[in-house]
Amino acid sequence: MIETKLNGESRDILSENIATLKELFPEIVSEDKIDFEKFKTIFGGEIDDSSERYSFTWPGKTQAIKESQKQSTGTLRPCKEESKNWDTTENLYIEGDNLEVLKLLQKSYYGKIKAIYIDPPYNTGKEFVYPDDYKDNLENYLRLTGQVSDSGERSGIKLSTNTETQGRFHSNWLNMMYPRIKLAKNLLTEEGIIFISIDDNELENLKKVCNEIFGEENFVGDLIRKTKSSTNDVKSGLNIQHENTLIYSKNIKKVKLRGRQKDISNYTNPDNDPNGPWTSSDPTVPRSGHSFEIVNPYTKKVDVPPVGRCWQFSEEKFHQYLKEGKIVFKKAHSPKNRGFVFKRYANELRDTRNKVDSLEFTSNTFMNQQATKNIISLFDFKVFNYPKPVEFISKLIEYSIEDGIILDFFSGSAVTAEGCLRCNTMNNYSNNFIMVQIPEETDEKSEAYKAGFKNICEIGKERIRRAGDKIVEESGNNDLDIGFKVFKLDSSNLEKWNPDYNNLEQTILTSQDNIKQDRTQEDLIYEIMLKYGIDLTLPIQKHETETNTIYSVGFGTLLICLDNNITKEIASEILKLTEDSEISRVVFKDNGFASDSDKTNIKEILKTNNIDEFITI
Repeated sequence: MIETKLNGESRDILSENIATLKELFPEIVSEDKIDFEKFKTIFGGEIDDSSERYSFTWPGKTQAIKESQKQSTGTLRPCKEESKNWDTTENLYIEGDNLEVLKLLQKSYYGKIKAIYIDPPYNTGKEFVYPDDYKDNLENYLRLTGQVSDSGERSGIKLSTNTETQGRFHSNWLNMMYPRIKLAKNLLTEEGIIFISIDDNELENLKKVCNEIFGEENFVGDLIRKTKSSTNDVKSGLNIQHENTLIYSKNIKKVKLRGRQKDISNYTNPDNDPNGPWTSSDPTVPRSGHSFEIVNPYTKKVDVPPVGRCWQFSEEKFHQYLKEGKIVFKKAHSPKNRGFVFKRYANELRDTRNKVDSLEFTSNTFMNQQATKNIISLFDFKVFNYPKPVEFISKLIEYSIEDGIILDFFSGSAVTAEGCLRCNTMNNYSNNFIMVQIPEETDEKSEAYKAGFKNICEIGKERIRRAGDKIVEESGNNDLDIGFKVFKLDSSNLEKWNPDYNNLEQTILTSQDNIKQDRTQEDLIYEIMLKYGIDLTLPIQKHETETNTIYSVGFGTLLICLDNNITKEIASEILKLTEDSEISRVVFKDNGFASDSDKTNIKEILKTNNIDEFITI
């Protein structure tokens, strides 16, 4: 049996990478450390350590890279009262600094996200930037949200703008973006894809960052969206009407965007061909070389391929196709046409969708005006500035993912969530969403604030509620998952061990509950799921036995008991719950056992009954 101790930290990416490196190249390890001189010897000419070499750098980049490797000690606390359809939904809405949230998602969602869309700050000098504090980002976030008091006056996040007068204008933006994109890449599946909307202010820098993180070879393309008909900025004399959406993949070889459904109305079956509808196709391919003659037995006309082309089939294959009816000779034809028909059957189409047009989104359908109309149709007033058109997001999802999770960690008004729901309805898809947004305060002068929305998260959640109900009403699709579970970033539910060094013996002997007083068992269960790597949308069942309360997560993924004074009798209760399931992992509080002997006995009983992992917190 494996005994695991959960330490309350998120996935340790750096240690895992080092372990992988040591496994691949054990010869570079000396006394459990990386010997860089041996490393250089092995890779030889592949290492460029010259002072003059091509690189993309900026002030703070080293620290930004380190930040992407740090672990988080925070957690995500469930908030049922702000959720919708908690017991059945598989969608998530997470309030919190997206850097910390991305770290916390590394275990449960590592390699599980099929698509990501983000609309980050464009760094225009007027937009807010995220308040990173590389010393303790979680503590900084809790202080800003009023969860940790400094002056006692602040109740929400007031983010500062990144103006050029502050200096390091581009560096500040890059330091914000780099660790977030780095962590986001880890979450993508092998066929996963990320869409990033951006304008000219940081387009080149963003592309360089993504080239470094994803690799230039994994750049998929750039979609151009028409945003407006005219711009107020006349200083250049250029009417800027567009913005970009960069697309990168985890593995370009496994990615294929699927555009509109192909029109196959030209495939017919006038001769009742048993292979079904067909259309006449060009039998040649561009290639020079010798090619055989084809003689029409009715007209005696001889066909040869044009110069620079040849038949796409061999002479042997030609006779086979003739016998099968795929090639049919004409009994009469004009001098300019071939003497035979080469059929392309509808059932031979490898892909029934066209390729995605990079200029498709230059249509007025996808302009900002449409996005404003979307918002007003839901709220009766403009509750959010600069939203993206839901038609645009819905199309991106339609073209990239049919059955998986789409993540947006700059979710704003939650247009990606609405786009996901609309795409599911229109295309019979079964995607789910994860939205992440920092609870940035709304302007007190704004219509949103006057309507009672104190921060952007409140707008986003209400948009999903209203949009979901509207989509169901319009479509009649009552099976559509329009719910979402709300989680909020917070410090760990577990207390740090803080011994009294003046009375150390008493501290050691005193049994203390390591769960914070203001936290519930449900809070801790979700933290266990998060830190152990279990999907947060899995159901939790509560079993009350004669002596204990036991929780079953995900129909047998995990059993959890957080009681105190647990005796060996709990082992038989656990075995009753596992006799008709494949549960092989159990979790207890380390200080929850009545005695050390009870803990030992429980372990032995479970071990002999095929429980593989014994986890303590």
